[in-house]
Amino acid sequence: MRRWAEFVLRHRKLVVGFWGIVLVAGIALAGKTTERLTVDFSLPGQPGTETALKIKQAFGNGGDTNPYIVTVTLPAGQTVSGHEADVARAFTSVTDTVPNVRVIDEANTGDKAFRTKDDRTAYALAFYRFNPSPSAQLLTDPIRAAAEKAKPPGATIGVTGEDTLATGGDTSSGPGVLGETLLGAVGALAVLAFVFGSFLALLPLLVAAVSILATFEMLLPITYVTDVSFIVQFLVALVGLGVAIDYSLILVTRWREERDHGRDNHDAVVIAMETAGKAVVFSGVTVAIGLLALIVLPVPFMRSMGYGGALIPVASVLTTLSLTPAILGGIGPRVDWPKLRHENRASHAWSRWATMIVRRRWVAAITALAALAALIGVFFGIKIGLASSDSLAKSGPAYEALQTLEKGGVSTGTLTPIEVLVSTDQARTAADALARVDGVTDVLVPTGQSSNRNGQSVLVIIPDQETVNSQSIAVVKRVKTAAEHLPGVVGVTGVGAAQIDFLHAVYGNFPLMLAIITLLTYLLLVRAFRSLLLPFKAVLLNLISLAATLGVMVLFWQKGYGSNAIFGIAGTGAITFWIPLMVFAFLFGLSMDYEVFILSRIREEYDAGQSTDSAVIEGIGRTGRLVTSAALILFLAFAALASGPGTDLKTLATGLGIGILLDATIVRSVLVPSLVSLFGQWNWYLPKGPARLLRVEPSYPHPERDDRDDREPTPVG
Repeated sequence: MRRWAEFVLRHRKLVVGFWGIVLVAGIALAGKTTERLTVDFSLPGQPGTETALKIKQAFGNGGDTNPYIVTVTLPAGQTVSGHEADVARAFTSVTDTVPNVRVIDEANTGDKAFRTKDDRTAYALAFYRFNPSPSAQLLTDPIRAAAEKAKPPGATIGVTGEDTLATGGDTSSGPGVLGETLLGAVGALAVLAFVFGSFLALLPLLVAAVSILATFEMLLPITYVTDVSFIVQFLVALVGLGVAIDYSLILVTRWREERDHGRDNHDAVVIAMETAGKAVVFSGVTVAIGLLALIVLPVPFMRSMGYGGALIPVASVLTTLSLTPAILGGIGPRVDWPKLRHENRASHAWSRWATMIVRRRWVAAITALAALAALIGVFFGIKIGLASSDSLAKSGPAYEALQTLEKGGVSTGTLTPIEVLVSTDQARTAADALARVDGVTDVLVPTGQSSNRNGQSVLVIIPDQETVNSQSIAVVKRVKTAAEHLPGVVGVTGVGAAQIDFLHAVYGNFPLMLAIITLLTYLLLVRAFRSLLLPFKAVLLNLISLAATLGVMVLFWQKGYGSNAIFGIAGTGAITFWIPLMVFAFLFGLSMDYEVFILSRIREEYDAGQSTDSAVIEGIGRTGRLVTSAALILFLAFAALASGPGTDLKTLATGLGIGILLDATIVRSVLVPSLVSLFGQWNWYLPKGPARLLRVEPSYPHPERDDRDDREPTPVG
């Protein structure tokens, strides 16, 4: 690290020029990268996805989409009976006008289930072909316009469905990636201005801007090799903003500390790189490990978020360890003005806090673990799935259309029908058998070419409730079991079947993913801390913190204790199936950042000759404000992400934000210092054997006195 720092300082103009070119190129290419991202949640090789693919190939629509529900409500005093032909014309108009749509209604099934109990409203299911482009517009308006043209006189047309309800019928996309990034940057600047008290607060923002654009540039060639999920653009922009600022903040703070201790600018940069720079490298590698572990999952969109997200710490580390020292080595002292805050001594407040934790370490550890245990208990009640319709729109045309159907006795299972691909000659036999499955309300057997082609037909099963979570998909499992023994049945698909496949493919491989992450992280941290016990504690605390975070998400989103008050969204009833894994992958690395920063400084103080307790107090005094500020910056970035469109994005953002705050407060500010103090000299053992394998010096504790009871917080100046 010293050699690299010397190289950067000798060629700082060249380094700044290189990153200037990257900045300009990034501005030009970022838009092209986002245009190439896709919306694809398919699971290749899984039964539901394979059946959905066959349906799309044969019929041009459906399979992996929830249908739109089109309603025709007749004026007061009129009923569907006697107006069947007029209602049928409205639905036929949708088939004739909107491309690649398959409409299922009473006219082509002969089933009166398509009416409400009062006989005033008729409805139809409109299956459409999924468009993987992030800019694809909903078909709500085209479908409504087509039905309006042919509706009965005085009738009211409604269009609802999972997709339409999720947006409230609003096709706007929120503030967009750029707007959210600017929101996060404004919040970060406020924190940085408080931390530095000088114009140096602008430096981490500059580094973050270059890092984000560099990430988009590195992502572009990957989009030509494989599909990359549209969610990656939000992660690159917002998580990239927080991570790059945090890394630069850590390096700059250490540089200021060395300057305040009397070092000249050159030496201050070199020492900052040797200490904080090394911590940044280990942190970046840890974050990357957590994300790259997603690659072991047999799910393309999760894999794309893995390698796309892993580029974030890579770019952040590269820019932080080259552009930051290059600028500091040149104009750093001049922009560190008016310098209202100094780093020549540890924070009095954090030193007093650490002293209190060390003196009452048993109480602190037990209290913190009890709080986390309570949240982990809530986590065991998690339901994996999709947001229920109750948590989607609460007003607007889509909500009103759904209310009309529900009041008319139509099951919300209509929102998530099950599609069964079967040979045409066995369609009626299969329908009769599947209608007897517990939880099935109706089995629709459409006639006409749109649902019957080349000897194959699509049956549509209406369950008695939405199949949106790990408990309500039981009816789908029963349908799949029954269908396995029926002649002519090719497969079962739909949103419920997709969840079953996801739970099997992803969560079935989760133990492997967890084992890879924990093993690699442990080995990395053993090398970083030169200890066998500290890395074990770090990994274990991370897993505890993550389980507690998911517990908070269950309370906040699944049960609605917070989502309604803050976002106006009722309890979702479930956590979207892919979100817990993304929260795990990101938070495992991001929260480990703070562990690395804190323990690296504690280790440094211990190696300088201090006792374990003194090293803890000094280490927390030096890093407490830094970690808190870094966590706040990341939290603000996630808050900006939560302003984006869709409940899923809000759920992911709040999960990440809650996890960061929980980790920076209860875990890193209470559990870490109390447990390190409790472990005492056991923290510092790394025998010769493991040390030789990892190519580091062995470590043994040095003699120390027990001074936790009489030490005062007297930070070293």
